[in-house]
Order: sequence, then C-alpha cells, then structure tokens
Amino acid sequence: MAIKTNKNNYPKIGLALGSGGSRGLAHIGVIKILEENNIPIDFIAGSSIGALVGGLYAATKDIKKVEEIFLLSNKQQILKLFFDPSIGGGFINGDKIENFISEIIDAIKFKSLKIPFTAIATDLKNGKAVLINKGSVSKAIRSSISVPMIFMPSKNGTKLLVDGGLSQSVPVEAVKVMGADFIIAVNVDAHCVYQNGKKNPGFSDIGMYTIGILRARISELSSEKADIVINPNIHDSNIIGVMNFIDGKKMIKKGESAMGLSMSELKSKISNYKIQNKY
Repeated sequence: MAIKTNKNNYPKIGLALGSGGSRGLAHIGVIKILEENNIPIDFIAGSSIGALVGGLYAATKDIKKVEEIFLLSNKQQILKLFFDPSIGGGFINGDKIENFISEIIDAIKFKSLKIPFTAIATDLKNGKAVLINKGSVSKAIRSSISVPMIFMPSKNGTKLLVDGGLSQSVPVEAVKVMGADFIIAVNVDAHCVYQNGKKNPGFSDIGMYTIGILRARISELSSEKADIVINPNIHDSNIIGVMNFIDGKKMIKKGESAMGLSMSELKSKISNYKIQNKY
C-alpha cells in the first residue's frame, strides 16, 4: 500500500520532542529552522517540556508566538506560576500552570488543534507510557510536565500521571503510532553528562551528573528508531532551571544551531526516502 504524502509530496513527517526541563526551550529553535526551510510537520509528540512546546505550537502553528510566550515572561510571572504549593505528592499543585496554558491556547481541545499532537505521561502505578490525544490539551500538558516530587501527580480516571520523560524520554514510538513515515527526534539530554571540568566534584555535583548520565543514555535509546536525531549542544545539568526559563534565548539559539547544522542531512534523507518509496 502506498504511503500517503502531504501537499508538498513529502512523506508524512513526525516530530518527537524530548523531555529535559529548561533545556527543552531548544525545541523552539529547532522548529524555527524547520519552518524557515519549509519542512512540513504533520504530527507532533512531546514528553514533559517537549509536550509544552509541542502543544503550544500544535495549537497556534506560530513558533514566533510560542517563542514570545517564553521570552516575554519575566521573573515575577514565572515564580508566581511555580508558587502553587500543594499539601502532598509534590511541592507544586500545578493548577496555576494548567490555567496559564489554558488561557494561552483558549482552552482548546485536541480535536481542534492545527497539527495532530500527542502528549506523553507516565502512569505512576505501572510505569507505562500513557499517550494523551483526547480532551483538554492544557490538562494533557500539565500531566506530561509533572516531574515527580516537584509537581503533584495528575489524575486521569484510575491513572496517576507523572512526567512523560520517565517512560518515553524522546517519544519516537508515539509519533510513529500517530502515522508518521519519517521521524525527526530532538534529544536535549544528549550532552547532559559530566563535563564541567571540576577536578574534585562535590556531593551535589556527583548526584546531578549521575542523573545526567542516566538521562543521556535513556534518551539515546529512545531516539534510536528516528530517521534523524537532533542533539542540541547543551551541557546544563539543571533540568528544572527556573532561571533558564526566564532567560531562554541561549537555549533557543542552541536549538537553532543544531537544526541548522543538520539541515543538509535532513533534506538528503527526506529526498532519499522519497526516491526509495517512489514519491
């Protein structure tokens, strides 16, 4: 059976946006360069910060607007969103952030998105990935970004949902299930290992870099089945990095640079894919 193509005669292209806290602002830069080169995006799947960026873009199809949302947010606004204390299950309740997202995208439902989108969360009860593509987009994003012990888990029926990065750190499998023929994966954890040059790292340094190594290896495995993997060169080991959300220009530039350097390879692979499948 012939694979369906979009209006530009491309294979159906899926974008898998990985988890990684504030490093995931690099996803914005990647999408900017894809747009500039007229690479169509037919499906998006996102885990954690990848779900936040991917969901906002799927709702607006305007990456400049998404960029403005992050860059125009000041310290006071960001801290206000994170000051949402809970009485158990996590420091942050998550309601303020969910409401903030809902206001930005006008409480949109999945069926009304401009690009098909799936948010990945993890069922705390069994560790399995939960692919969310129905109902409230803001609720789905809030579930996907629920870092354990930081955010209260999100309830969905009998499921107790936490960060999607725990089960599909780079959701290649999810975007494949959506119907993508050609998959672009963005792994912002690839360089998150011990590289700060300290001869005698302290207790907290060792802990952070141990987690970084685990995240890097898991994300590498999650990305293996993608047709091309974009690895923004980000060494920041602080996955929460509230200050990085406030000044996200550096992370966005890292994404632009990584996608720009890989554009020739991407175009070549798409062309070869079209030839092999007789597009």
